[in-house]
Amino acid sequence: MAIPATAPTNTGLIEVTGFELAYDTIDGAVIAVSDADLVVNPGEFVSIIGPSGCGKSTLLNAVAGFLKPTAGRVTVDGEAVKGPSADRGMVFQQYSLFPWKTVRENVEFGLKMRGMGRSERAVAARTLLGLAGLSAFENHYPDRLSGGMKQRVGIVRALATGPKVLLLDEPFGALDAQTRVIMQQILTNLWQRLGISVLFVTHDIDEAIFLSDRIYVMTARPGCIKAEVTVPLPRPRDAALQLSPEFIRLRADLGALIREESLKAMGGELNEDALKGLAVNLNGSNLAQVV
Repeated sequence: MAIPATAPTNTGLIEVTGFELAYDTIDGAVIAVSDADLVVNPGEFVSIIGPSGCGKSTLLNAVAGFLKPTAGRVTVDGEAVKGPSADRGMVFQQYSLFPWKTVRENVEFGLKMRGMGRSERAVAARTLLGLAGLSAFENHYPDRLSGGMKQRVGIVRALATGPKVLLLDEPFGALDAQTRVIMQQILTNLWQRLGISVLFVTHDIDEAIFLSDRIYVMTARPGCIKAEVTVPLPRPRDAALQLSPEFIRLRADLGALIREESLKAMGGELNEDALKGLAVNLNGSNLAQVV
């Protein structure tokens, strides 16, 4: 399988319309996501951010085909998502490599399941591993790799079957700050080289801005789309961009949106004035007196 410099730009259209997902608990039905609409255009990099528990991962898992919506519609290139598919590569926060297989064997696994011959899948795996800077580690087992390297292998394995879209659920959340920055750049390089659509879930506002063409902000549960924000920053991007006035403005705007929803998620018991008052009381006071 040859890896093209750019993928076709007419595939990988994700459309989520009127999406709702509810689940049953001992206390009754809980609506996790309600009336959410979202679009990822072919070849676009889109992120979803929002307060904890707002349904970001729920929405992503529905696009992946792991969850069936209670209402609404999820399609890729106009076809309804009815279950998992090789057309939708998925990368999780937890490393999901087979520990008994080498790096190259992990990457080849999906191709083997699709009936690709040994020599052809070896070429495909080595090509992608080279793009991710992992050529020297193709015969290593996962327990010999760092966290960042394991996640690189996971991304490469998801890309190996030639998916139309790549779905990532906080893939860098467990990494240290420096490794996370490097992984963001590697992911950007792979995306730009392959040209596929990406839907990316993260808690990190800076990460979302750095990676994305557009960002969807979700409300507190039940989650729906609160805002859609275009990232008008030029590409290619590097770390210095985070010091630009436009980046700082976007960070402040997105942070305000999420802070508002996070306070709502706490039941409205905390507001900005209450937080300021608490800070004043705690400053130089005995904690027991405040509590």
